Amino acid sequence: MEKMDVKTMFTIPVFGGINVSESVVVTWIIMAAMILFAIVMTRGLRVNKISKRQAFLEWMVTKLDGMVGGMLGGHAKVFGEYLITMLLFIGLANIVGIFGFKSPTKDLNVTIALALMSIVLVEAAGIYFLGIKRHLHKFIEPTPVVLPINILEVVTKPLSLCMRLFGNVIGAFVIMALLEFVVPIGIPMVFSLYFDFFDGLLQAYVFVFLTGLYLTEAVE
Repeated sequence: MEKMDVKTMFTIPVFGGINVSESVVVTWIIMAAMILFAIVMTRGLRVNKISKRQAFLEWMVTKLDGMVGGMLGGHAKVFGEYLITMLLFIGLANIVGIFGFKSPTKDLNVTIALALMSIVLVEAAGIYFLGIKRHLHKFIEPTPVVLPINILEVVTKPLSLCMRLFGNVIGAFVIMALLEFVVPIGIPMVFSLYFDFFDGLLQAYVFVFLTGLYLTEAVE
């Protein structure tokens, strides 16, 4: 329970005091690492006689663009960069525990924020590409009888996104804690490759895949 508890790291003395939690600090560290990586990897890019660093960067971007592009259709393809960034961030947030940090996605507030960001983008994309009238009309398609269900989906989609991510991360953490308690040496290291690494990246992919699916549906 102590490892799962989200502690307050410090308080900003404004508006009566804003508590900054451990998950927010780790999120800032991940953001800084991603920005620094981007700056270092994109220095001195060339068209001809490219370096091995640039070749690796181009290969990585091409693979990520192909992976995310396959999730999107029509006008939704313009959100590819957002989904790639989300994929990288959530993937790092899920596996950062390997490096001794507490994963931000163990904090329900973080997964709620990520889900709300995605759903706000989905609804905004629908309004932008279809117009308010056409977007609202989709709530009564194919028949007005489904209006309550379609309205409920606006609530259940972010709830599903945040709880799926949070639940899987917490579940993997609990299983690893039990394994370490029963068999302290050897076995936990093997299972850590799955629960701390593979499962973390898998959950990032699932989150981005569902967001891409919602975006494609919204702009059709």
